[in-house]
Amino acid sequence: MSYYDVKAKAESWLQPSFDEQTQQEVKELLQNKPEELKESFYKDLEFGTGGMRGIMGVGTNRINKYTLGKNTQGISDYLKKQFPGEDLKVAIAYDCRHNSKELAQLVANVFSANNIQVYLFSELRPTPELSFAVRHLNCHCGIVLTASHNPPEYNGYKVYWQDGGQLVPPYDSEIVAEIAGLGYDEIKFEANKNLITFIDKEVDKAFTEASVKNGSFNTSAAAKQDLKVVFTSLHGTAITIVPDVLEKAGYTNLSIVEEQREPNGDFPTVKSPNPEEPEALKMALEQAEKENADIVIGTDPDGDRLGIAVRNLKGEMVLLNGNQTMLIMTWFLLEQWKKEGKIQGREFVGSTIVSTPMLRILTEDYGVEYKEGLTGFKWIAKMINDNPNLDFIGGGEESFGYMVGDFVRDKDAATAILLTCEIAAQMKANGKSLYEKMLELYEKYGYYKEELIALVKKGIDGAQQIKDIMAGLRDNPLTEIDGEKVVLIEDYHTSKSFNYSLTETDIKTLDVPKSNVLIYYTENGTKVAARPSGTEPKIKFYISVNAPLDKVENHEKVEKELKEKIASIKSDLKLG
Repeated sequence: MSYYDVKAKAESWLQPSFDEQTQQEVKELLQNKPEELKESFYKDLEFGTGGMRGIMGVGTNRINKYTLGKNTQGISDYLKKQFPGEDLKVAIAYDCRHNSKELAQLVANVFSANNIQVYLFSELRPTPELSFAVRHLNCHCGIVLTASHNPPEYNGYKVYWQDGGQLVPPYDSEIVAEIAGLGYDEIKFEANKNLITFIDKEVDKAFTEASVKNGSFNTSAAAKQDLKVVFTSLHGTAITIVPDVLEKAGYTNLSIVEEQREPNGDFPTVKSPNPEEPEALKMALEQAEKENADIVIGTDPDGDRLGIAVRNLKGEMVLLNGNQTMLIMTWFLLEQWKKEGKIQGREFVGSTIVSTPMLRILTEDYGVEYKEGLTGFKWIAKMINDNPNLDFIGGGEESFGYMVGDFVRDKDAATAILLTCEIAAQMKANGKSLYEKMLELYEKYGYYKEELIALVKKGIDGAQQIKDIMAGLRDNPLTEIDGEKVVLIEDYHTSKSFNYSLTETDIKTLDVPKSNVLIYYTENGTKVAARPSGTEPKIKFYISVNAPLDKVENHEKVEKELKEKIASIKSDLKLG
C-alpha cells in the first residue's frame, strides 16, 4: 500500500463517527509521524492462530475501541444470522494487560447494544475459565481480552464458539467476512445495561470443582502434603484460580513468588512473561533452591500455558520443555486409563504438526488413536467435536500448553498444574521423580530432543522478510539438512506432501485446512518445520532430532550429541 493510500485511509478516521481524542491522535500521526502512521494503517489487524493480537493505539492495524468494536458488531450480526430467533448469550473475560478491563466493558456494551445477553467477569480471570464459562452458561460465544505473553504494548481479542473452543472453519472466515463488510459508523456502542450481568464466584466455584475432578488421580493425602511446590503467576491471571485449585485438591505445601503475585500489565520483574523462556522463571527457581522445593511451576499472563522445572539426577533444578511435559502428562493419563480398564479402542490423544513425533509413538503403544492437527488448541477442540463417538483423553502442543479431558476446550494451565502435581507427588512417594520418568520414556521409545527458534521480524519490512523466507523455502526446497538427505516435504499452504522416493504423480494431499507451514523430514528422522507466527511478528522454526533405542544407554552422552546436532542444523540453516 502506497503512502498516499495509507494517508487516505487515516484521513477517513477524521470523520464524526470517531471520537475527538482518536481524531487528534490521527492528526498527530498525519502531521508528525509518517512511519508510525504507515505502521498503524497499512493493513487491517487479522485473526491468527490465537485470535487477534496487536499493539494498542489508533489505526486499523492496532487494538483500539474501533477495531474491537467493529469485530464485536460483526460477530453480533453473524450470531443473529446463525441463531435466528434465539436469545443470544455471550461470556467475556479479560487478563491483566493495560486497558483490558476497559476494552472488555466496551465489547460488552456493543453486544448488549445489539440485544445480546452478556455475562462479564467483573475482575480478571484466566482464559481457560472463559472457555469453561461458555459451555457452563450455555452461551453462543465467548470473548477474552488478552495478548498472552506478548510485550506490554500489546493486547488481543480471542473468540470462542458455543463448544468452548476457538473459532475454526467455516465460522472463522465467515465472521471475518462479516466484519470486513462493516463500516465503523455501523458500530453500536450505546450499552443496554439491563443485558450485562457480572459473574465471578459462581463460575469460579464450578470451574475449580471441574478442574479438581479432572486433574486428580488417587494421590494419597500424605504424598500431596509432602510435595513442595513453588508457583509464580508472572504478574498474570493464574493467581486468581491456581492456588484455590491446588488447595481444594489437597496440596497445602505451596510457596508463591510474592514479588510476582500481583497482576501487572508492565510485567516489571521479567523481560518477557513467557514460561517458555528460562529467564522468566529465574525468581521462582531461586526461591525453590532456598526452600528445597521439588517442583517449580509458572504460568503466562492469561493462565493457559505452564512452564515446569524439576530436579534432575544430580538434584539440580532443570526446565522441561513443552514437548517433555506433554509426554509425561500423556503417559500418566494413559496409565490411569489403562489401570481403570477404560481403554476400549475408542479413545484418542490430540496434538499438533509441530510437536514431538514421540507423542504418536507413546500414544499408539497404549492402543490409543493419535490425532494431529494444525498449530493451536482450536484444532484439538475441533477433533473432539468431529469425533463424538471417541473419548478424548488429553492433548497438548510444544508451546507449553495441555488440555486434560474435554471440560475445557482450550489449553488449561490450572488443571495441567494439578495433573503435574499428581504425577510428581506419586513419583516422590515411590522414590522417583518426574525427571527419572522422562528418562524412562526415552529408554522405551527413543530419545527425542526439540528446540524452537523464533526470529523476530517487526513492522512492514519484517512482514515482507517473513514472506520472502517462506517463499525461498518453497521455491528452492532443501534437499539436505546438516548432511542428511530430505526424504519428505509437507507443504500445508498447498496441502501437498511430496516423498522424494516417489515420482511426482505420487504427491499426496494433506487432509487438513490450508496453513502457511512447511515441514521437512530427513532420512534419519530429523524434522524441521517453518511457520510464521499467527500472533507475533516472528517466523518460527521447530527442530526435532532423535537417537534410536540402542543409543540411549548413556543419557548424558546422547543429550550432548543431540544438542550438538541441533546446533549444527541451526548453523546449516543460518538460524543464528
